[in-house]
Amino acid sequence: MSDDSRPSPTSGRPGASVAAVIPAAGRGVRLGPGAPKALRALNGTPMLIHAVRAMAASRAVSLVVVVAPSDGAAEVKSLLDAHALPERTDFLVVPGGETRQESVRLGLDALPPGHDIVLVHDAARPLVPVDTVDAVIEAVQAGAPAVVPVLPLADTVKQVDPAAVPGGPEPVVSTPDRSRLRAVQTPQGFDRATLVRAHETVTDDVTDDASMVEQLGERVVAVPGHEEAFKVTRPLDLVLAEAVLARRRLNDGF
Repeated sequence: MSDDSRPSPTSGRPGASVAAVIPAAGRGVRLGPGAPKALRALNGTPMLIHAVRAMAASRAVSLVVVVAPSDGAAEVKSLLDAHALPERTDFLVVPGGETRQESVRLGLDALPPGHDIVLVHDAARPLVPVDTVDAVIEAVQAGAPAVVPVLPLADTVKQVDPAAVPGGPEPVVSTPDRSRLRAVQTPQGFDRATLVRAHETVTDDVTDDASMVEQLGERVVAVPGHEEAFKVTRPLDLVLAEAVLARRRLNDGF
């Protein structure tokens, strides 16, 4: 639960405005058939609504742009209208593209002038705490062109040669030093001009927007992430997310 009494992270940069782009056009095949992943219910509320509220919980975020399935923008707009969202934050829904990268670009194109910092957040990470969101924003304000929240790896990691057939044995090539490896989460934060240039320049298929900024040769820095900012991709993740929400209700009284 956010504390509205604390100062906004943008207070050190007068006039700075932060927008969040949430690509939510994916189908979520690993969660099985049915509604798109972002519209799956979590404690009776669509994951997308949880993700939108997570971004809007930061007093620095003045606009949230939801990139909906290309044929579902009206449905997503009705969904946002039907749920209580912070009045201090504006919300916009735009249709997405065929890929996540295209959807983020369409979200960027929809941003009005004046939003100097842009967050890109996965709708499938509905439970990211507001402190993590603010930490990303503050690092961009401090001068980093791109910021990612990360967690240390708990498991040993192996580099392998892909199997010749699906499900077959994979020869191990090496064991990277996990002390230098991090698992990347969202929201990722960017200087807007840098992110726009990345989307105009990089055409390779990438897994996250920070990778595009890396290809420009720009600096990407990491800040501590949070274990509750995990990605909901499998049915078991839904069970874990429900447990997190139950604990929050117990601790926060709602």
